[in-house]
Amino acid sequence: MSVAGVAAGQGKLSLAPVIASGTVGAMLGNVAWYWAARALGTERFHRFVDRHGKWLTMDWAEVQRAERHFEHMGVFFVMIGRVVPTIRSLVSIPAGLLRMSFLPFLVASTIGTAAWTAILAFAGYQLQNNVAEVDKVIGPISNAVIVVLVVGYLWRLVRFRLRRGGD
Repeated sequence: MSVAGVAAGQGKLSLAPVIASGTVGAMLGNVAWYWAARALGTERFHRFVDRHGKWLTMDWAEVQRAERHFEHMGVFFVMIGRVVPTIRSLVSIPAGLLRMSFLPFLVASTIGTAAWTAILAFAGYQLQNNVAEVDKVIGPISNAVIVVLVVGYLWRLVRFRLRRGGD
């Protein structure tokens, strides 16, 4: 998106259509993942968690707790999750799996996706030929999120195994 923003800054593209097309493209993927997770369903996911929960670092009770939280905070989680690097790619899965109503999902996803797309495109637009400067900021943030996720996963894995007696 930042490269398209650069092209808009150079007059080769218009910024509004760049943001709109980026949002639409991302939303096509978001909606596909939502429906795929919804088609999987909680019954099949329950069997999967029972079989592979030690690697997911969760048991079915945790899924049920997440479902209760998602009922109250799902729209907020989806909207904010769309502007967090790495997380933004995964948000559709719990929304679909936990059967979040489609219209609120669509609205929250579109708002969050449009915001992130606009931030990246506008950054490229402002920096024009200095697109590497955008990556200098976004790249480390994305990497930090990935590190936090990996460390968090390893921490949960150790805690889960200790809690379950070292399965």
